[in-house]
Amino acid sequence: MYQLNLTEAYCPAQADTEYRERTIAEMLREQAAIRGEETALRELLADGSIGREWTFAGLLADAEKCGRALAARHQPGTRIAIMGGNCPEWVLVQLGSAFAGLTIVTVNPAFTPREVRYVLEQSRAGAVYYQPNVRGTALRPVVDEAAAGLNAADYMIDIEDHAELFSGAGDGELRATKPRDIVMIQYTSGTTGFPKGVLLHQHGLLQSNYDVFARWNLAPGKTVMCPFPLFHTAGSAVCVLGVLAHGATLMLVSVFDPVAVAKAIEREKPEVVGGVSTMIYAIIEAAKATGTDISGVEAVISGGAMVQPELNRAAQQTFGVPILIVYGQTETSPAITAAWPTDTGSDLTDTIGQPCSHMEVSIRSPNDNTVCAPDEQGEICMRGFNMMAGYNDNPQATAETIDADGWLHTGDLGTMDARGYVKITGRVKEMIIRGGENLFPAEIEAALLEHPAIAEVAVAGVPDEKWGEIVAAFMRLSEGVEKPDEDALKNFMRKRLSPQKTPAHWVWVEEFPLTGSGKIQKFAMAEAFAKGQQASA
Repeated sequence: MYQLNLTEAYCPAQADTEYRERTIAEMLREQAAIRGEETALRELLADGSIGREWTFAGLLADAEKCGRALAARHQPGTRIAIMGGNCPEWVLVQLGSAFAGLTIVTVNPAFTPREVRYVLEQSRAGAVYYQPNVRGTALRPVVDEAAAGLNAADYMIDIEDHAELFSGAGDGELRATKPRDIVMIQYTSGTTGFPKGVLLHQHGLLQSNYDVFARWNLAPGKTVMCPFPLFHTAGSAVCVLGVLAHGATLMLVSVFDPVAVAKAIEREKPEVVGGVSTMIYAIIEAAKATGTDISGVEAVISGGAMVQPELNRAAQQTFGVPILIVYGQTETSPAITAAWPTDTGSDLTDTIGQPCSHMEVSIRSPNDNTVCAPDEQGEICMRGFNMMAGYNDNPQATAETIDADGWLHTGDLGTMDARGYVKITGRVKEMIIRGGENLFPAEIEAALLEHPAIAEVAVAGVPDEKWGEIVAAFMRLSEGVEKPDEDALKNFMRKRLSPQKTPAHWVWVEEFPLTGSGKIQKFAMAEAFAKGQQASA
């Protein structure tokens, strides 16, 4: 960890890793030259068995072959959409586009034709590269409907058809690119409003994710199991680029089946296992149910919000190690802060770690943008090399996110202590204003999670004639536990928080509506409740 003694909630950039501006092509060629015959990529099939494998030399050869085929079809700078699940061909197109001087536009394979069309139009994509089937859904009909009448309809390529994917490879020439060239457009998960296309460059994606794994001591030859979806930065940026940049092996989970994944961990013994909290919880439960031994991994990594104490305890019991959190967002390639392997206790469960390397992080007042004092609540902001170039064709949204001094405003409320450890306390837009008083969902959620009957919870504001907004708690019941009544829940909360923070509505749910990246859509639950589609307990 960094040894800091801050007098304000501002952490200057820490130069604790090697800083290099390079392209994706340069990174992959370098790794192939150093460890050509070592394993770079392994495919984990739906049943948990190992499928195809690539050495670094083989991956470079196929990425260059794909790059030449792409260059034969598309002019430099063309945006090409890619829509599919976690398959090696997705990785080849990602790498190949960097060799060809193109920009990939990632598309969630669960999107409806209307959602896909929005992405194709907004990004001005000139092609769609798709996997024919994802989880039993045929994507070609979706692509046909979405691309009708658009430039993207000129090239609709089945990435599993290698004859089609590599067609023209003998005619195309690889193109030189620069580290700051835009290589990826990721669409924000859309927890509010329309998704925005985030422009990401090679240097930001490479350095940021190299730094994350450097913090976690990833060494060449170790294996990282990746169930994160490739259409999200956690998959295509953190795992693909971060792992390959360290000369490690990426085990790509094609379909997330908790039982199959648990058995693969027991058999293949990857040193690092990743996943959002719901995935990790599912792996733990599957291991317990099947008697599978998943201990012995060196690190379990997760992204998003702070890790629930109950889940971290379960991880330590089952994996033998705690969960290491990385916090960030698409706009920052994506890491901003991360835990250290040496962190213990409340630093693991109550914080999101310290800022990552080579970037500035501060907590700033939402009122006047001044830097807050240590432990004072404000908006989490960052400034550094890994920031997006902006939102695609949306200068207004870009200006609203990146201020005149170059600070990117995350929209998350938080605090930073004198050691530089950051906590999330809520969302600026999710803040509940009850009778003129600001209430923060994260504080209420943390208190509720102390109740043994509550496995997961999301707190949101819902309309009220008297107060403007009041608190609603949406809860998922712990397994094998009797559901408490409303009076018992109220009494439980009154012992922990002041009365105005006690939820006025208690709603039990079987599952939460999630974004493509696994974040709970609080606004969707609040809207459903306001429309009478969900009832109080």
